[in-house]
Amino acid sequence: MQESLSELRDKRRAAVDGPDPRATERQHAKGKLTARERIGLLLDEGSFQEVEQLRRHRAGGFGLEHKKPYTDGVITGWGTVFGRTVFVYAHDFRIFGGALGEAHADKIHKLMDRAIAAGAPLVSLNDGAGARIQEGVTALAGYGGIFQRNTAASGVIPQISVMLGPCAGGAAYSPALTDFVFMVRDTSQMFITGPDVVKAVTGEEITQNGLGGADVHARTSGVAHFAYDDEETCIEEVRYLLSMLPQNNRELPPAEPCADDTGRTTEILRDLVPAEGNQPYDVREVVAEIVDGGDYFEISATWAQNIVCALARLDGQVVGVVANQPSAMAGVLDIHSSEKAARFVQFCDSFNIPLGFLPGVDQEHGGIIRHGAKLLYAYCNATVPRISVVLRKAYGGAYIVMDSRSIGADISLAWPTNEIAVMGAEGAANVIFRKQIAAADDPGATRAQMVKEYRSELMHPYYAAERGLVDDVIDPADTRQVLIGSLAMLRGKHTGLPSRKHGNQPQ
Repeated sequence: MQESLSELRDKRRAAVDGPDPRATERQHAKGKLTARERIGLLLDEGSFQEVEQLRRHRAGGFGLEHKKPYTDGVITGWGTVFGRTVFVYAHDFRIFGGALGEAHADKIHKLMDRAIAAGAPLVSLNDGAGARIQEGVTALAGYGGIFQRNTAASGVIPQISVMLGPCAGGAAYSPALTDFVFMVRDTSQMFITGPDVVKAVTGEEITQNGLGGADVHARTSGVAHFAYDDEETCIEEVRYLLSMLPQNNRELPPAEPCADDTGRTTEILRDLVPAEGNQPYDVREVVAEIVDGGDYFEISATWAQNIVCALARLDGQVVGVVANQPSAMAGVLDIHSSEKAARFVQFCDSFNIPLGFLPGVDQEHGGIIRHGAKLLYAYCNATVPRISVVLRKAYGGAYIVMDSRSIGADISLAWPTNEIAVMGAEGAANVIFRKQIAAADDPGATRAQMVKEYRSELMHPYYAAERGLVDDVIDPADTRQVLIGSLAMLRGKHTGLPSRKHGNQPQ
């Protein structure tokens, strides 16, 4: 037995150290951690349970038969994050550059199946060179199995992809299928075809970071939700995100004791949002005043900045926040902001996270009609508790789309500065009174009078309340305590959707 145990220890040591001791030094020289160091940062100390550590590939040809390292370039297993189970796999760049082969893929497939069956989040720590070319089509089939499981797990367990190195070719599709993508500047890249192919096809010269670096995907493409300067910060933020998510779609998000007074008023909100509709403000300051401790976790903060999506807590309960951002493009909905908000709404609804909406500015009707359908679809389809607060202006399609009572909001509130109408007073007067204005001796004075009349008749803060379109007009200072009380009332909400295979989401 002692000889057998000694042999086992030797094999485990070989699996941990890898086939080439210099490979770890090369990884560190690039400013990158090893796969095991990354897992150590992600999971609670001492909680990692590795599986198939002694797995080896069975491929032959092109010299592979002479290179059969343990783990086959991917470390798989589970552990805990803040005491709750999390499944993880990490590409080991020291072995075959983290490239995926048949055995490598099979390990990931099994882990994903376990995560779905156990109902626990899955985190992938990506640092691989794509498919293992020497294994040909079997490697490509391995990716197909991952994509199929990504899709099966969607809306069932949270899936988080952490990009810590290159991710090229078909491998890039898996992160895009998951709920959140984290990237590290300078060391992680994602692209379907690399710079050499781009140059050969188009003649353009571009670096890997310029083509698919962290800031490119966080600011331009929207593929990455978060970008950080170093791996340690990145992985710590993954832990923080996991602390706000439920284990699966059958559980509620984890609640925490609330140290912030649930009954506190926020007088600063009375002055934070200018009453004048053409004056910008930062809606994130409003969010910070309302949520517990001013702490919120913004999603895709540098992409589609005209809408803010964030996770936060109210009375210790996790909530999702969607808010128009007047300081960016006047908060107008466009293609990117509509897609960003729609996907966030769908995520929150999948994982039982109540939603709050802060529509605060008027929108372009063309943007709402053409690009807002996905957002409208997501709101109408959501069954979690939903509360809307109109801070200032909500015109036309924007009022409807931003979770109005008519599309299913459970509670609709408004501040005294709200203006809910089909369109602005100036535009409305030009349409309704165009004949009177055209026939007047002084068209300018007549138009001004008609604008004033329309505003006083239809756009005063209480018009919507008088007609039951909002439940209450509240003092901005009371917003926090009213939201907490409303969420407490809605905590047991249960509603169903029609029986169907799935809807046909707008494109």
